[in-house]
Amino acid sequence: MTMTRQCMSCGHHGMVHNEDDQETLSFNGETVALTGLAGWFCPSCGEGELDPESSKRYAVAHDDLIHRARTKQREDIGRIRRKLRLTQTEAAKITGGGRNAFSRYEWGGASPMPAVLNLLRLLDNHPVAIAGIEP
Repeated sequence: MTMTRQCMSCGHHGMVHNEDDQETLSFNGETVALTGLAGWFCPSCGEGELDPESSKRYAVAHDDLIHRARTKQREDIGRIRRKLRLTQTEAAKITGGGRNAFSRYEWGGASPMPAVLNLLRLLDNHPVAIAGIEP
């Protein structure tokens, strides 16, 4: 007797068990490739259900990816602020926040809004542009 599963996404009967699936995870410019994932996959819509062990590996890799990306973001924020020779208070005024918030960005207690990151990246690439910003 052949075991078949119904896809929870599209309703297709006949999901296929695969022992060597690959996934590439991405988050904020960081990526990780996972190989050897096992689970049931739908040939109709491509949706999949990972087996428990593969699901655990996927979750651990995803959490590690987020941690690496946030660590890099935190380090970049501090590096850019120092490159521009700004105190945390001055950087906070330029980005529209408070000193405590900027401090939390640098030690990882909070993530800045995308606009703050974009401004800092712009200033990192064009430091002379800081002269045109009013605190």
